[in-house]
Amino acid sequence: MENATIEILKGIQASLAQLRSDTTALRAETGARFDSLAAGLPKDRRNAAGMLVMMRATAGDFDARVGEVEERVAAFESRIA
Repeated sequence: MENATIEILKGIQASLAQLRSDTTALRAETGARFDSLAAGLPKDRRNAAGMLVMMRATAGDFDARVGEVEERVAAFESRIA
């Protein structure tokens, strides 16, 4: 009985040691991933700002073209009436 208890305790101790090892490895891996993400953030911000500028320019160009079409339609309607 005493030998079984000691073996069980040894098994628990080994499991705890493995858990610590796994946790340490996971912490290191997670830290590396966060560092990688943090390194890419400025680039992503710059890209997002560039896309926003392009979207605004495209929307402005679209509004100008729609305005031209509206003017042509109005001129056409005034000729018909």
